[in-house]
Amino acid sequence: MGALGFEVDLDHAGAPQLHERLASRRVLVTGASGILGAGVSRSLLEAGNEVRTLQRRPSGVAGAQDVLGSVTDPDAVAAAVEGVDTVVHVAAMVSVSGREAEFEAVNVEGTRTLVDAARRAGVVRFVHISSPSVAHAGSSIVGEGAGPADPRQARGPYARTKAAGELIALDADSERFRVLALRPHLMWGPGDMQLTDRIVQRARAGRLPVLGSGASLVDTLYTWNAVEAVVAAVSAVDDVHGEALVVTNGEPRPVGELIAQIAMAGGAQAPSRRVSPRLARGVGAVIEKAWELPLGLGRLTGDGEPPLTQFLAEQLSTAHWFDQRRTREVLGWEPTVSLDEGLRRLAEYYAAR
Repeated sequence: MGALGFEVDLDHAGAPQLHERLASRRVLVTGASGILGAGVSRSLLEAGNEVRTLQRRPSGVAGAQDVLGSVTDPDAVAAAVEGVDTVVHVAAMVSVSGREAEFEAVNVEGTRTLVDAARRAGVVRFVHISSPSVAHAGSSIVGEGAGPADPRQARGPYARTKAAGELIALDADSERFRVLALRPHLMWGPGDMQLTDRIVQRARAGRLPVLGSGASLVDTLYTWNAVEAVVAAVSAVDDVHGEALVVTNGEPRPVGELIAQIAMAGGAQAPSRRVSPRLARGVGAVIEKAWELPLGLGRLTGDGEPPLTQFLAEQLSTAHWFDQRRTREVLGWEPTVSLDEGLRRLAEYYAAR
């Protein structure tokens, strides 16, 4: 089973077209031990590109040259960018809680180190993986495009530091160093441990409530579609750069319905307990503060993450869906796996485990 999970061999329907658009390039992918970075690395290799990866443990990507290290280590970064012409920066500290300084070190200073080293090494293309949370101030997003990243308004240390990191990357954009930022929104699918498996495991344990009516529309992104979009960006950045694009499936669905469908695909019962959004935000804020104390609370959930935070409560109780016309125009790409097909593949994945 590959890093993309069960669906790797099933999802290549759109890949050949994307591969034909790519010239032979020497590409560095950071964070290739994760599901997105590994998928992008494999797809680029299949297209005939040379791929180097940078992360703290082996990527497991056959044919890629691994450089083991962190984006926070200038020496490792300098070695990784030497001789490449394209960088896809996926590596990040991703969590709903944690100390701001830890997020800052990776998402801000790590990005700065990578951008500076890439420019010195003569890299000409830089695809930066960001997040829609960089432009979210807590209210609903209904049919909007990619608003400007704003670390002052973004909610929580992850969003704030990703916003600052995106600004660093885009500020470096020029004709000689073309930067394109992609903001995948709520990526899910087989093999995803950040969102998908947490929904399934918490639903199985009876610890997954529905906030409010669950009727707020949210747009998400299936894993293979995310890989395709990033590969498309490696080509598109030659022509369009200096901006950010939100990437989704373009299929908004009520958040309560979608969470229930993911849970059931994983063999769990659909959540039935309801909590008011206002109460959830208040409780989430308290839990978030308690989680920062050295009390060992991470053992209570099994994955080290708090059961609820203010940021998470806002994400689960407000609408988040985006206008995808600019994204598809720039990338010359459309998702090849629908939500319903993705759910079917997710059910097959969990049934086979």
